[in-house]
Amino acid sequence: MHDIKLGRRQAIKTIGAALAASALPTPFIQARAQDRNFAGKTLRLLTWSDDTGAAALRNIAATFSAKTGAKVIADRADGTSGMVAKVKAAGDRPTYDVITLAGVGAAGLGDAGLLTKPDLDKLPNLKEVAPQYRTGANGFGIGYLLWSDGLIYNTATVKTPPTSYEALWDPKYAGKLFLPPPEWAEAVDLAIIAAKLSGGSQQNIEPGFKKLALLKDRVMTLGENPNQIADLFRTGSLDLGGIYSPAFFPEQIRKPEYKMGVTYGMKEGFATQLMFTVIPKAHPGDSDLIHAFINHSLDAGVQGRMAADVLNGPVNGRAVIPAESRAFVPSPQQIAEKAVLHDDKALSQVQAAWIKRYTQIFSA
Repeated sequence: MHDIKLGRRQAIKTIGAALAASALPTPFIQARAQDRNFAGKTLRLLTWSDDTGAAALRNIAATFSAKTGAKVIADRADGTSGMVAKVKAAGDRPTYDVITLAGVGAAGLGDAGLLTKPDLDKLPNLKEVAPQYRTGANGFGIGYLLWSDGLIYNTATVKTPPTSYEALWDPKYAGKLFLPPPEWAEAVDLAIIAAKLSGGSQQNIEPGFKKLALLKDRVMTLGENPNQIADLFRTGSLDLGGIYSPAFFPEQIRKPEYKMGVTYGMKEGFATQLMFTVIPKAHPGDSDLIHAFINHSLDAGVQGRMAADVLNGPVNGRAVIPAESRAFVPSPQQIAEKAVLHDDKALSQVQAAWIKRYTQIFSA
């Protein structure tokens, strides 16, 4: 993705062992007799080893097992790059049926000829997904969540959530401001936002770097360590920062003592990146079982729970976010009105040069 959290953003490592989803806690979806048409069959899933992967096991794999009677066995890897390496190492040997990963990994596996395109006619829940989020990675990926970046603000000192990214340049936040570190894709998106605020664009990025340079002496830190950022909010040392995702600190941001809020209500929109489910070309499982699993991942109930668990945006327009997480997750309406989809392919061509420019500004 670039890796979500692990490679692309190089943050929050929580290594987990491979485990069978059927052994997970009792899921929230109740099985109906007519749904248990895959009893006795096994699906092999590859996902992240971090909290996002654990949430996929709880909310997607375990509930699918309960609904259909299928057994889901999960292998977990340290980031999207780790998953790509596992699939490439397997080659033509049938190892995995379904993989959940980020955009650049999906595209890379597709380009390497290691994926098969899903049959969209076998995914009826896609009708609840906006067209731009249905597929990606040259048709090999099915979108199942949106990594969502907003502005993080101190609820004790910023009484009204910002409605424009221009808030980052407000002098009253000087010295109590944080930005994403240069190697993260959030920095690339921030450069584009800064350019647009200055009359530029992704294709005319120079105004963006000039605007970012105005923040050089106002930034307390670049948020390489999310736990440190959370502690700085807790101690009142930070007022505002971004762009950044609450998914980096899903536990702290829910606790009042950290005084952290997130807003996606900027008039310029907010940046998102599509995460994908893909099917390896060499897969051991039944094709109908695989498509049923992917379709289940798009169920409105599954989407709401998954989004709430990891504080990402749902792709299903009918997803219902549990009340306790609504303050931290963009609603389907906000996504429809304000989400700006991150273009992995186009940005990968400029990211190295932009990282250098961004680093020069904030390391001088």
